[in-house]
Formats: sequence, C-alpha cells, structure tokens
Amino acid sequence: MPKIKTRKALVKKVKISKGGKVRRRSTGQNHFNAKETGSATRAKRADKQLFKTDEKNVKKALVG
Repeated sequence: MPKIKTRKALVKKVKISKGGKVRRRSTGQNHFNAKETGSATRAKRADKQLFKTDEKNVKKALVG
C-alpha cells in the first residue's frame, strides 16, 4: 500500500494551532489598502479561523 501524500499547497496556506484549530491568513491585503480605516488594517493582520466544516476537510487533506 503506497504512502498517502500531504497536499503541499494546503500546508503553505494554513497553520494548525496547539488546540487543533486551523488558522488562515486574512484576505484583501495586497492592494487598495490606503483607503481602509485603521481598525480594518489591524484586523487584516490577524489570522482567521476556518469554519468547522472546512476545518474537517483541511485536516483530512493534511494527513499524510
């Protein structure tokens, strides 16, 4: 039986916390940020948590 490969693209996009939560980078950080409010800019710096259903699928894809 061959080894199951990890999806490398997904590994680069998410991080799993110590408690098992899947974290991702906030979207919309590339350009047009000058017009954003300060609170929106600070909110984009923080990582976001995935929804439970997505989290389950991501963890399944990372097992390898």
